[in-house]
Amino acid sequence: MKLPLAVALAALGAIGCKPDPLRARPYQLHLPNGHEPTQAAPLLLLLHCYGCDLPTIERVMPFQALADRESFIVVVPQGFVDSHGRPFWNATDACCDLEGRAPDDVAYLTRVLDDVEAKHRVDPKRVFAAGFSNGGFMAHRLACERAERIAGVVSAGGAGWKDAARCRPSEPVAVLQIHGDADPIIEYRGGAFSSAGRALAPYPSASDSVADWAKRDGCAPAPGAAPAMDVDPALPGAETDVARYAGCRGGAAELWTVHGGAHGVDSRFIEPAWRFLAAHPKP
Repeated sequence: MKLPLAVALAALGAIGCKPDPLRARPYQLHLPNGHEPTQAAPLLLLLHCYGCDLPTIERVMPFQALADRESFIVVVPQGFVDSHGRPFWNATDACCDLEGRAPDDVAYLTRVLDDVEAKHRVDPKRVFAAGFSNGGFMAHRLACERAERIAGVVSAGGAGWKDAARCRPSEPVAVLQIHGDADPIIEYRGGAFSSAGRALAPYPSASDSVADWAKRDGCAPAPGAAPAMDVDPALPGAETDVARYAGCRGGAAELWTVHGGAHGVDSRFIEPAWRFLAAHPKP
């Protein structure tokens, strides 16, 4: 007799077996065109925003077409779903477990990596994560807690921990923060959310998020200015300032400030963001 899934999972729990989180939250996998199974490929975890479905993050951060050209694997995992049906990541105390459900998303994403690496040849020195908004917060947390697995992350419109002591990576990680200085949702200068009248912990500014990583990576105490970039055609001139920390003992730390940029990232940022990641594999 076939047991219903819920009964089967309860039975497993009763005998001390933990249910596999991938059954409740399957991920999507994109193998690049012409993928050679015998060749180790880079891997990118693509982390969605709060309330976003998987097609939305693929549209906001369209790495798949680039993956076909650059021959890397894209994995799109699924956040935990709240009582309103909105997927979220339990990233930091600021964002975005609004109902206090406390899913262990670091463990879930680690399980995703384990599963992909068991089925496909992945270059362990070139495992990366990129996320938008709540996904950007989660990219920061993953870098903090799985530094031995993650070579670099891109956070677009996210932030790290306000309390920098909450992040103790075991080794350096390359971190790129992309943030619009006119972002009304995740404010460039930092802020805090409230949910159902309950204030959440604050999140740091974009510059503090990157400065904290510069300290962890053993970089120079202040960033230097690199040439500005003209990436977003909707904004005038070379709208994106680049602040780059030099002298890092490992990893990297950069802040790309999109002047006039709101809460979003133009698709033209995808290729330079990948160039940043590809330039910073594990040693």
